[in-house]
Amino acid sequence: MLLRNYLAMGMLALSLAACQKENDSTESQPMLDQELEQVLKDASGGTGLAHFVLPYSNEFDKIPQDPNNPITQAKIDLGALLFHETGLGLSPKHASSMGTFSCASCHFASAGFQAGIHQGIADGGLGFGINGEGRIANPEYETTELDVQPVRTPSALNIAYQEAILWNGQFGAVGVNAGTEAGWTAGTPKAKNYLGYQGTETQAIAAQDVHRLKMNDEICVNLNYKTLFDKAFPDSDPGVRYGQENTGLAIAAYERIILANQAPFQKWLRGKENAMSDQEKRGAILFFGKAQCASCHNGPNLANMEFHAIGMKDLFESSDITYGANSENCENKGRWCFTKEDADMFKFKVPQLYNLADSPFYGHGSSFRNIRDVVAYKNKGVKENANVPEDRLSEYFKPLGLTEEEVDDISAFIEKSLRDPNLLRYQPLSVRSGQCFPNSDEQSRIDLGCN
Repeated sequence: MLLRNYLAMGMLALSLAACQKENDSTESQPMLDQELEQVLKDASGGTGLAHFVLPYSNEFDKIPQDPNNPITQAKIDLGALLFHETGLGLSPKHASSMGTFSCASCHFASAGFQAGIHQGIADGGLGFGINGEGRIANPEYETTELDVQPVRTPSALNIAYQEAILWNGQFGAVGVNAGTEAGWTAGTPKAKNYLGYQGTETQAIAAQDVHRLKMNDEICVNLNYKTLFDKAFPDSDPGVRYGQENTGLAIAAYERIILANQAPFQKWLRGKENAMSDQEKRGAILFFGKAQCASCHNGPNLANMEFHAIGMKDLFESSDITYGANSENCENKGRWCFTKEDADMFKFKVPQLYNLADSPFYGHGSSFRNIRDVVAYKNKGVKENANVPEDRLSEYFKPLGLTEEEVDDISAFIEKSLRDPNLLRYQPLSVRSGQCFPNSDEQSRIDLGCN
């Protein structure tokens, strides 16, 4: 009897403890939400939650766009196909690579519209693997023939919020690039800035030459895109309608609607309070509060159009095999490589933060391989690149005094709350050529299970 009473009392105590824990959790939930709402209001300068909301992809009037290239559904439909069309890969260094690469070779949906490896390879690449990690250099190519860049491939996700494109911001004729005409060197891709477009449009036009893609009247007809061009650009002179500029404008219109608006944080901003876990909410409160991440990572895409030196290593220092990356690359000096302004030395553009978990390579040199390490690096505030002088470092790169648990919480927020799980909605089911994409070399076709 005594034992039975003790057991009953124990069960009652456990039950009361469980109820208390449940009540504590229930009470803490609105408290976390209220605290997060307040720090977001402070971080937005008083605007509040709306400051961080990404529009839905069909809300054209809310999506930042170039007034010289207004977004239309016809352009998006065309651009989505052209972006993934391996049939445009018609200027390879070797004939064996004809029609095997596309824009999406280095910017595909399942990798958060980045490359799936530390250094993207378009022309001269073979294979795909499971999520792009299996891409290797074609042994038929000399290193100098590969279409690679000496910096990490930047994401095309949420690109509508960037008026200048690439790590050094060299593409775009307006905004932060107003007055940089001295850097628009004739005979280089940067000369496309003279067309007067914003960065997304300029880069999409220039990239066709850089990445060995081609479109003209004959190709347009052969690949069955003529009617789509006619619908997207009905007022364009037929003599130039099917060329490089309109191809870039269509691709840019498509890129501008690629928005991570189904991420848990976005759902929370729209009123779904259980979209984020308590840990993720604590991380967000720290991100926008104590950790001061919002000093640079602000607005709908959690970035701004500023450039900062935070002393990360360059791509040539990677332990992985890289191509065309060395200590002499001008790109290692960041925005200076474009502006030649001393104040821009070693400064790189603040990146957007959505879907980073989909491709685990971080920094302009891919020197970090998990999100927590990046947060810990910024918390410590000590540069890893010996080539960057201390006096060049950003004022925002300093010790933050976060605990290990706080680093964990911020990492959880970035990794989970900022990951849109459904980016494949932006990927077409097929392209007009009928070819495999994002790559169409033999090994990629095997890896992707197509054709």
